[in-house]
Amino acid sequence: MTPKQIEKELNRQAILFEEECKKGQVTASVKFETLAEEWFEQYAKIQLRSTTYTRLRQLTKRVYPAIGHLRMDKITARIIQNFITDLAMNGKSFKTGKPISSKTVVHHLSFISDVFNYAIRMDMLSDNPCRRVRVPKGESQEKEIYTIQEIEQIFKTLENEPLKYRLYIMLAVYSGFRRSEMLGLEWKDIDFTNNIITVKRTSQYTKAKGIYTDTTKTKRSKRTIKFPQLIMDLLKEFRIEQLGEAERIGSKWIDNDRLFVKWNGEPMNPQTPYGWFREFCKHNGFRFCDIHSLRHLHASLLINAGIDVVAVSGDMGHSVVGTTLNLYSHMFQEARVRNCDAITEALNFGT
Repeated sequence: MTPKQIEKELNRQAILFEEECKKGQVTASVKFETLAEEWFEQYAKIQLRSTTYTRLRQLTKRVYPAIGHLRMDKITARIIQNFITDLAMNGKSFKTGKPISSKTVVHHLSFISDVFNYAIRMDMLSDNPCRRVRVPKGESQEKEIYTIQEIEQIFKTLENEPLKYRLYIMLAVYSGFRRSEMLGLEWKDIDFTNNIITVKRTSQYTKAKGIYTDTTKTKRSKRTIKFPQLIMDLLKEFRIEQLGEAERIGSKWIDNDRLFVKWNGEPMNPQTPYGWFREFCKHNGFRFCDIHSLRHLHASLLINAGIDVVAVSGDMGHSVVGTTLNLYSHMFQEARVRNCDAITEALNFGT
């Protein structure tokens, strides 16, 4: 190379180095765990709901040992893919020891991706390797829900149980409300004249904050639903019982207008309905499908009744219709098969 060509190449390399510095490639030597902790403080703690923040913190138990010690600029799509694949194939729940769900695997990948996106926004990197990572497809497991016959027996057995829990279980089936929405209900949300209940807030719990009131999961989660007289009568009966209990314990009662409360009127812990229902099923010989299954049962009853997906999505409080289709796709498919059979039978003119 001539001296002029050498000078030109040096200038080109200098410009490239300057551009790399502007992109932050030189500063991307920070380790994943260090940057993730910065992301938690600078973004997650401020922007995310407390329950989401707590859930993401739980994910670090697997992510940090796997890639936390690696430099951001050294973490490739292949490294992340190996971690995600191993998690999908061999990951076990810390609590139960059972295989973790595909949804949990997706949450881990999303967390890693969020940290890389943060690095890009901070001009430390220009690429997110998570874009090229795929979660292995596992066998889709159908949600466990009760049959009509089972729920009829459960409702019948509930007649001998405390009114508070009888109302909770029956309202969960008739409403499809999330547990946090159920526990966030207040008496002013109930319109006894028009038999409607409005969801306006949620009741949440984290170890750091205890029980606290939060907004609904999405804007569409704020919704108003009409109920049969059976439920409204139970609510009236329970209101009378609760007022009587408040009067009985006097100054010890803490009035906050919530429907579902502890013995002294304080908001009920979110784990209480789950624990009570599990013991109820065990004591009475019912299979336990998890209390969230009552929400899935509500959705399945709507779908089996021929209610369209848009209406079901609104009733469930999903942010977008796609969420409803993804969660209950097999139910809608089964309903469409029945529609086809019904048309065929209707047009079978005596043949």
